Amino acid sequence: MNWNSMTTVPQTDDFPRAMVALLDQHRPSRMPFFSRLAALPLLVASDPVFLGEVHLIYQAAMHATRAAVYYLPHLDSPALRKRKLQIFIDDDGLEGGDTHHYQLTRAFRSIGTRIQLEDEAFGSHDELCDHLDDETAHFVRLTKTLYARSLGPWCAVEMMSADWMKALADAFSVHFPQFSYEPYFEACFSHHVEERHADESLAVTQMVLRERPELLSETLRDAKMMAEALDGVWSSLDRVVLDARRRVLLGAKNGRFSAAGLFQRAQLAASKSPFRVAGAR
Repeated sequence: MNWNSMTTVPQTDDFPRAMVALLDQHRPSRMPFFSRLAALPLLVASDPVFLGEVHLIYQAAMHATRAAVYYLPHLDSPALRKRKLQIFIDDDGLEGGDTHHYQLTRAFRSIGTRIQLEDEAFGSHDELCDHLDDETAHFVRLTKTLYARSLGPWCAVEMMSADWMKALADAFSVHFPQFSYEPYFEACFSHHVEERHADESLAVTQMVLRERPELLSETLRDAKMMAEALDGVWSSLDRVVLDARRRVLLGAKNGRFSAAGLFQRAQLAASKSPFRVAGAR
C-alpha cells in the first residue's frame, strides 16, 4: 500500500499499514551514506576530524528526538503517562546514571573521534542549530515543532530507528570491529529496545486515534514530514563522507600526512577486538 497514492483517506484501523507503507519509502538503510561509509579507505574512516563531524550530526539528530519526546501530546492519562515514562527511562534513566547520549559519545571516543561539541553543550533545539548544517538544523527544528503537535513523528522515528542503528553499526564495524559491541548498540540490539519502542509508539498512537479519529490525517501528515526531514540528515552525513574522502586523500597525496601517522592510525583500528566488551554477542 502506497500511502501517497491512496485515493481515500485511511481509516483509523489502517493506521499501522499506512505507517509501514510510508516509512518503507524512507527506510534509512537505503540511503547511500551507510554504504559509502563502509566503503571508505581506513585512512579516511579513522580521521578524527571526520569522525567528529559524523558524531556532531548524528548526536544532534538523536538529541533532538530524545528532548522532544518529553513534550508528546495526548498522553496525559495516568496509564499513558506510565507508558511514556518507560520510554524516558530507556533513553535517559539507564543503570548508574547513564544515558544513550553519553553511551554514543563514548562509542565515538573509543575509535579516536575528535569531539566537536561536548555532551552538556547539547541543550535547546534552537541553540544546537547554531552548530549544524542547514539540513540537520531543519530536522532539529522540525522535531521540536512536530513532536509537540502530533504522535506521528514519534512513531516515524521509533519505527525506523532499529534500521538505521544496525546500518550505522555495520558500516563502522567494517573499520572498527568493536564498534557494534559498544553499549550504545549492544544493549539496544540484545534487548530489542528499538523494536519495543516501535511497537509501543504504534500501539499508543493507535489507542489515541481510536478515541480521537479526527487526528488521523495530521498524524500521518506529520509522520511524512518527519521521515522526509530525516532523509536530509542522512544526506548531510553522506556529504561529510564524500568531503572527508576528498580532503584526506588529497592530504595524503600532497604529503600532509606522515607515513608514521598513517601507520599509527591503522594500528589503532586493527588493534580493536570485537570481543573486548564482556558478554558481547
